[in-house]
Amino acid sequence: MKIGIIPNITKPKIFDLVKLLIKKLEDNNFEFFIGTTAIGKNEDKLKSIPSIKFVQDSELYSSCDIVLSIGGDGTMLQTAYEARHFKTPLLGVNFGKLGFLAEFDINNMDQFISDIKSKHYVIEERMALEAFCKNGEMGELFAINDVVIDKGRWPKMIEMTMKIDEEYVSTFSADGLIIATPTGSTGYSLSTGGPIITPKTDAIVISPISPHTLTMRPLVISSKQTIEITVESAYNSIQVNCDGQRVYDFKSPAVIKIKKSENPVRLVHTKSSEYFEILRSKLFWGLDVRKSNNNSKEIE
Repeated sequence: MKIGIIPNITKPKIFDLVKLLIKKLEDNNFEFFIGTTAIGKNEDKLKSIPSIKFVQDSELYSSCDIVLSIGGDGTMLQTAYEARHFKTPLLGVNFGKLGFLAEFDINNMDQFISDIKSKHYVIEERMALEAFCKNGEMGELFAINDVVIDKGRWPKMIEMTMKIDEEYVSTFSADGLIIATPTGSTGYSLSTGGPIITPKTDAIVISPISPHTLTMRPLVISSKQTIEITVESAYNSIQVNCDGQRVYDFKSPAVIKIKKSENPVRLVHTKSSEYFEILRSKLFWGLDVRKSNNNSKEIE
């Protein structure tokens, strides 16, 4: 089995971790490669690691059986974006903070290597979104978590008119709007009062950001539907960001269309971890704070 490795080289001690990982992969008779984007100014550090092999990222995504993304959720999202035109399964190894998408921790490295070797895993397809601005020059936008339309540097609210499948929904003023996948429902959308949607649900959640009316609440729609948002701002542009990583400015008024992407993200999910266990242990979802002494038992 060929394993691709995409490490976040900005993380402290990441090279020690990569060296340890390679040693364990060798011990288990895996063939492995590292994407060339990881080299940067760290060629000496990486090339000092025995048995290391470099390939272009595109070759890594096209030829490897599984790609390990080492960092945090941000690293995982960036890796998924780069791999969007390939069908290579991705496995996240958390070397960051929360690590919701990157479900494995560096402390259980032996466990996930054992799971991969014994094929004790399944591959889940996670919905992604694609968007484009009808009156902009930018091409297709892509997001695994969410597409966020916001006021950018303008201090005042923007006005948005929403249509779903060409049917008028509402016109409202707000700081912005979050269009999230089930995977992204536990991110920015959740912090604005949006619901948690399990990854197997074929739906999209639309959550307004600080709307100027209490009646404008989050909305869940079918993933088969297309969303069109006409955005107007007194400022000369509005901002659209994908997964909080790729930011685009469009001239106001702008018409943004969002729909389910034909390229889902394929994630390696082992039977050692379950979705609701991750919700409880990392988001403390569903835990009764009145029973704080028993929380650890509930998590176990």
